Amino acid sequence: MPVNNRDIVRVFSKIADLLEIKDANPFRVRAYREAAHTINGLSESVARLIEEGEDLSGLPGIGKDLAGKIKTIVKTGSHPLLKDLKQEVPGELSDLMKIKGIGPRKVSSLYEELEIKNRRQLEKAAEKHRIRELEGFGPKTERNILEQIKRREKEHERLKRADAEKIIEPFIRYLRKEGKLESLQIAGSFRRKKETVGDVDILAAGHRGCQIMDRFTGYEDVKEVLSSGDTRSSVILKSGLQVDLRVVPQAGFGAALHYFTGSQAHTVAIRKIAVKKNYKLNEYGGYRKNKRVFGRTEREVYDKLGMNYIEPELRENRGEIDAARTDNLPDLVKVDDIRGDLHVHTDATDGRHSMEDMVKAARKKGYKYVAISDHSRNVTVAGGLGPKELEEQLDRIDRLQERTDGIRILKSAEVDILEDGTLDLPDGILKKLDFTICSVHYHFDLSRKKQTERVLKAMDNRYMNILGHASGRLIHKRPPMELDMEKLMKAAADRRIHFEINSHPDRLDLNDRHCRMGKELGIKMAVTTDAHITGSLDLMRFGVDQARRGWLEAEDIINTRPWKNLKSQFER
Repeated sequence: MPVNNRDIVRVFSKIADLLEIKDANPFRVRAYREAAHTINGLSESVARLIEEGEDLSGLPGIGKDLAGKIKTIVKTGSHPLLKDLKQEVPGELSDLMKIKGIGPRKVSSLYEELEIKNRRQLEKAAEKHRIRELEGFGPKTERNILEQIKRREKEHERLKRADAEKIIEPFIRYLRKEGKLESLQIAGSFRRKKETVGDVDILAAGHRGCQIMDRFTGYEDVKEVLSSGDTRSSVILKSGLQVDLRVVPQAGFGAALHYFTGSQAHTVAIRKIAVKKNYKLNEYGGYRKNKRVFGRTEREVYDKLGMNYIEPELRENRGEIDAARTDNLPDLVKVDDIRGDLHVHTDATDGRHSMEDMVKAARKKGYKYVAISDHSRNVTVAGGLGPKELEEQLDRIDRLQERTDGIRILKSAEVDILEDGTLDLPDGILKKLDFTICSVHYHFDLSRKKQTERVLKAMDNRYMNILGHASGRLIHKRPPMELDMEKLMKAAADRRIHFEINSHPDRLDLNDRHCRMGKELGIKMAVTTDAHITGSLDLMRFGVDQARRGWLEAEDIINTRPWKNLKSQFER
């Protein structure tokens, strides 16, 4: 079974959870959590690094012991330590810790007092009002548990796209080794770059004698073959991801790719246009009088129907078809348009690499500038910086800049928006920065009115330049805050404040609809990575994908500009 980074993260996270439930040494627990954090932030495949002989102990938070454990996981898919821990503590208990408000002590209490071992038992106990009777819980916690369980069950039917990518890419590389394969393409929501993926559709076309179906169902990561045929097969991988493969003729590959890429609303609208032009369009091609007359490529499909090619990210039937027919489609932003990263953390707070390492990695990517944006003091879990510590960091930036060519190091900070709407650092230090990112990290549960007023008050501070991860959501972990986003964006436009598109796959915040709303209201965005390790600088592409789904062009993104132009964007 191919082991991907997500599998390693899962093993280390579960080990850390079970150790914490056992009340183990907190330093030992933290070591496994930091290792999981490091692996999760890598863009490279750890299995491939091991295959190439790389020394993993050089990674932040990974010593020789953990590097050895990683090799064991890559080789076997798990680790003996996890097996031993599961004999002492039911493994499913760690899943309960993913519910907000339930830490290791409460998990122990649920297990010892009510013999609750899994989420289903927890749900039943909550429905019978047994949890509120335990010390430290109560009716409010009980209601919150039920709400979270129901929401998570619905959400977890889909994988985050970044996780799906780590699973599907080795599968695609494996399939491409079929010598008589002509074309192979992923379709569906994965190709449209949606935030989450339910299953994955693959299309293939091959020369005579192509054995792609046998290769597909014979993949070593297949857990179950749901169906197998000459033109369609479906499997469940060991990760739980369903993958469907369809074999189509090359002459109709474009039509099939368009059909299976979707969205359904988009393809239905396109087929109606085809009917009006006396064509029949389906997954096999475009027909007139039962003769296929187009469909080899997607561009051919759009061209025959009298419109410009529509990028997959836009195919949601939200106006893209009219825009394609009137030559008004946006020239979508590309990764190569990005000139620098405006949100990067270092080991001065909760980052894993030094300022020097982060700057060096940014320069290696060809960036013209990179902003050091460590946390402010209110984020105590991250060791946030107070005014004195930030002042010292600014001096270090000056010294590093003196000996660094080819990239400008920008002075920034991710400053907390406190509950009352004030900023976590005084104006005296903020005015020394090139710009300020302001974010909410606590008190996510305020009412819509109070949360909106909180952010609006922060916007009144002249030193606020970018609103960081505006909704505060963590996909599958934390819902977005209650906010009047339109009101915030109108206020931001008046104050020349920008919104961040946070590229981290757990956030992807703003979502695509808010990106589009911001564009229509005249807001400029900053696509950033929020990188805490050097490898996370590669996450920029996920934020660019999000921007593209929101119809954004390079001119809508402030960090596509050279520094001289970018600097003027921060003048209020």
